[in-house]
Amino acid sequence: MSSRWRVLEALAEVHDPELDEPITSLGFIGSCEVSRGGDVEVRLRLPTPQCAPNFAFLMAADARDVVRRLPGVRDVAVLLEDHYTGEEINAAVRQGLGFSSAFPGESHNDDLDALRELFQRKALVARQARLCEELLADGMRESAICSLRAGSLPDAPDARRCLELRRRLGLRSDPESPAFVLPDGSPLAAAHLQRWLRMARLVRTSLEVNGGICRALLQIRHGVAAEDPQEVLR
Repeated sequence: MSSRWRVLEALAEVHDPELDEPITSLGFIGSCEVSRGGDVEVRLRLPTPQCAPNFAFLMAADARDVVRRLPGVRDVAVLLEDHYTGEEINAAVRQGLGFSSAFPGESHNDDLDALRELFQRKALVARQARLCEELLADGMRESAICSLRAGSLPDAPDARRCLELRRRLGLRSDPESPAFVLPDGSPLAAAHLQRWLRMARLVRTSLEVNGGICRALLQIRHGVAAEDPQEVLR
C-alpha cells in the first residue's frame, strides 16, 4: 500500500460534523501529496466559500490529527482552499492551535467539544433510524428490535458507525449493550419505538438532504461527483 493511499485511508476517518459522512466520500479532498521524506500536504475544498467556519475548522484540524498519527509521517500541512476564513483557519491548524486562536472571542471552548457532541448525537439518531427501518422492512417485530443486543446488529456501515459514535459519546457499546439507545444511553422501549422513529426520521432526512445539497454544490463548483477517493483525486 502506497504512502498516499495510507493517508487517504486515515482521512476517511474524518467526518463532516454536520453530515456525518467521511470527507473522502464527500469529495472534500482536493489533493493529497506525500514526499519521500514523509511530509504530507492535504488540500480541502468545501462546497461553498461560505461554509460555517466552525465546521471547516473541525474538519481541517481532525484531518491534521489523523495524518500525524500515521507512522513515518514527518510534517503535515492541511490547507483549506478558497474559504472566506481560510487564512485564519490554516494558520491556527498549522500550529496545532484551537478555534479561539483563529477567531478570538468567538468561542469559549477551543476544541468545539459541545458542537461536536451535539452533531454526533444527531448522527447517532439518524443512523439508528436507518437500521431500525431496515429491520422493520425485513419483518422484525418492534419488541424483537428493542430486545436486540449491539453484538447482534448486522456487520454494516451504519451499525459500525453507531457503535463508534456511542464510544465517542461515552455510551455503552459492548456486545451485550442494547442495540438501540436513547440520548442518555438507556434502551429504547418497544412502546415508544414508533414515536421515537418519527422523530429520528426527521433527523435522518435532514442529514441526507444536506448531504445531497453539498454534493450538488461541489459538483457544480469543482466537477466532483465520485464517491471513491481515487476517482476524486485522479
